[in-house]
Amino acid sequence: MKTPTLAVALVGLFLTSAAAFEFPDCKTGPLSNNTVCNVLASPKDRAAALVQAMTLSEKLVNLVDNARGAKRIGLPPYEWWNEGLHGVATSPGVTFNRTGRLRAGSSENSATPFSYATSFPNTITTAAAFDDDLVHRVATVISTEARAFINAGLAGLDFWTPNVNPYKDPRWGRGYETPGEDPVRIKGYAKAFLAGLEGNNTAIRKVIATCKHFAAYDLERWKGVIRYGFDAIVTSQDLAEYYLPPFQQCARDSQVGSIMCSYNSLNGTPACASEYLMTDILRNHWGWTADNNFVTTDCNAVKDFLPSEHNFSATAAEAAAVALNAGTDTVCEVSYSPPLTDIVGAFNQSLLPEATVDRALKRLYEGLIRAGYFDHSTTTGPYDGIGWADVSTKEARSLALQAAVDGLVLLKNDGTLPLRRLTRQKVALIGHWVSSGSKMLGGYSGIPPYLHTPEYAARELNLTYYTATGPVMQGPIGPWNISYVTQALTAADQADVILYFGGTDQSVASEDRDRETIAWPAGQLAQLTALSALGKPLIVIQLGDQLDSTPLLTNPNISAIIWAGYPGQSGGTAVFNVLRGRSAPAGRLPVTQYPASYVDAVPMTDMSLRPHAASPGRTYRWFNKPILPFGYGLHYTHFNASIGGLVPSSSSSSSGEEDSLLGGCASRYKYPDTCPFASASVRVTNTGNVTSDYVALVFVTGEFGPKPYPLKTLAAYTRIRRIRPGQTRLKSLALTLGSLARVDLAGNTVLYPGKYRLSLDVVGDDGMTGTGGSGGVSFDLEGDEAVLDWFPQPGAGGNSTRTSAEAAKKPPAMGHTGNEDAKQRYPGL
Repeated sequence: MKTPTLAVALVGLFLTSAAAFEFPDCKTGPLSNNTVCNVLASPKDRAAALVQAMTLSEKLVNLVDNARGAKRIGLPPYEWWNEGLHGVATSPGVTFNRTGRLRAGSSENSATPFSYATSFPNTITTAAAFDDDLVHRVATVISTEARAFINAGLAGLDFWTPNVNPYKDPRWGRGYETPGEDPVRIKGYAKAFLAGLEGNNTAIRKVIATCKHFAAYDLERWKGVIRYGFDAIVTSQDLAEYYLPPFQQCARDSQVGSIMCSYNSLNGTPACASEYLMTDILRNHWGWTADNNFVTTDCNAVKDFLPSEHNFSATAAEAAAVALNAGTDTVCEVSYSPPLTDIVGAFNQSLLPEATVDRALKRLYEGLIRAGYFDHSTTTGPYDGIGWADVSTKEARSLALQAAVDGLVLLKNDGTLPLRRLTRQKVALIGHWVSSGSKMLGGYSGIPPYLHTPEYAARELNLTYYTATGPVMQGPIGPWNISYVTQALTAADQADVILYFGGTDQSVASEDRDRETIAWPAGQLAQLTALSALGKPLIVIQLGDQLDSTPLLTNPNISAIIWAGYPGQSGGTAVFNVLRGRSAPAGRLPVTQYPASYVDAVPMTDMSLRPHAASPGRTYRWFNKPILPFGYGLHYTHFNASIGGLVPSSSSSSSGEEDSLLGGCASRYKYPDTCPFASASVRVTNTGNVTSDYVALVFVTGEFGPKPYPLKTLAAYTRIRRIRPGQTRLKSLALTLGSLARVDLAGNTVLYPGKYRLSLDVVGDDGMTGTGGSGGVSFDLEGDEAVLDWFPQPGAGGNSTRTSAEAAKKPPAMGHTGNEDAKQRYPGL
């Protein structure tokens, strides 16, 4: 039967700004007699009852982020756009009380409630600590402070975080929002972060987290190619092996409350219109249906279906229909008046069935039900008592400082660091972020209680210091840069030690801004060259993204380099704690540092990972000529680290099944890649004289599976804390079958027979600043290859019905995978 036409006027139904958040009144309001307010009913039944009570016109205006609610039945408006990447952040759904004044450099709280929230280091810096317990603690504080804002009516219950897209290209403007380039590291970060955000209460989610951006998104604006219309051509192999594993963790393993689809197209179809991504993979294959979870679009992504960008839909009505029919549930709009998403037109033109509208609304409101949205007025939930006193606590501030310290990475040290006599020396503070605290935050930030800049930290230590600013990305040397050099030399001439605070900031790389160069800026190099000629200790502290550090590494008069990324509200204090040896550096690079020439070797639009005729390869697994490798990081002490034997897991032992490689996993584990394989023992001895943490990275190598073989692959990692001089610590790292598996051309995850080797990374063996290591462990896997995960093939209807017990069977017929398009675009694949 044809859907009846409904003419709905949109004028006045959309707000130009977000309304204050409020909980529905389930005690005395119109909804009090509706099943949605019955806490004893199932979330599914409660959501269905609410949607049934709504009229069609009410339904259609609640499928965008600035949802209008339904005043008639007591359903308040709701803004879905809330941000919390590294702290509660400014966004349409989050309101800070701006009457409170942020005091740069102050250590005191503002007296105004909800005028700030803890601002932790941005993701890339926290990820460099390689400590998932730290990640979980940070996320727990973020969700606690979010609940305080929620309870005060200043934020919604869902937050669009974390960003789990792999950071494969050094030019990407949003790479610092991610945990780095390696899927294993990102999966670990996501698992810990989501547990901290959503909480451990199985009945009520603390907040609803949103993993973004699904999928293959890592380009903003590069040489005329813009994210809003970019078509990412990705093979099934690269998709399953690299771009999707973090989302598999979010959806399949962590059952995150929400996922955001991305701007780009994937093999010809916009991600937010892709039934293959949102139905075949996300919901059917990964089973992301347990809590009726929902998908939101990135902002204006549906508008981008139109001819001006993707040229996928002819009209706004068609765009809205294809997104919702494919599995999107709510559409984010940057502008609310006039509306950009023609949902009403889609319905009126019989492009959008009411059943699809109901499906989306049930998912959305079940999500809010599971976060206690309809319970607040009638019951006391586990998070209802959280308030202003729980924001920016002493413990939260201490954790923000610890996270910044733990994420600092020592890239060079000739023995100058630590500066034990720093408090008795005169210091020159030079560079563009010496006193600019906002630069330390990076994007998606809120208002912190304070900004402890490098200058603030120097002042707190009662140092005698002299300051000079510096350029960020000024070009060739000219009068402007000569002035910077003159100012720098004036400050440095009076000092015993020179601290240079350089690198990039958001004016160089950010959302909607990719880089075209990854070389150190000429203006900064001019200052550094002049300063290094003075013959004084010169330490560079680098903000922002990775740059080719060759000029600094090879200059013998540059004593040390510390990479800080975006260290958050306590960045300056964290740096000085490490400089003077109060804390010892132990962070590791979560990305590869590429040579400056890399930007000329491969276009950003090339999504392939493996080397081919037009690309030298991407990430540490395939690119073999880094300036500094993924996982690099020096210490103030010397470690002897080794990996011992393996202790097999009982789960992976043979149980008489046909496929000996799977052992007992096929019948005992729904997802065989999660089946425990063995534990590797790591032994670390501190042979120096400084107490320090140590990050152990275990890599697997071997010639098994399809060619080419990766150089190495991260299998497991851990951070061992506070190893005292002379002390030996042992740590057991768990490996799963997925840790050893490869991905075939069709995207299937396969465990192959062959000789495997596990090795502990060795950064260097250069005395006090190095990380020594020896040996490894080798073992053979014998038997027939076993498929751990059959990857759904585009055009084949997916294959979500296949079970782990079918692991030895042949895959279904393949549909379009992107392989052919990629071969045409990138010769040599």
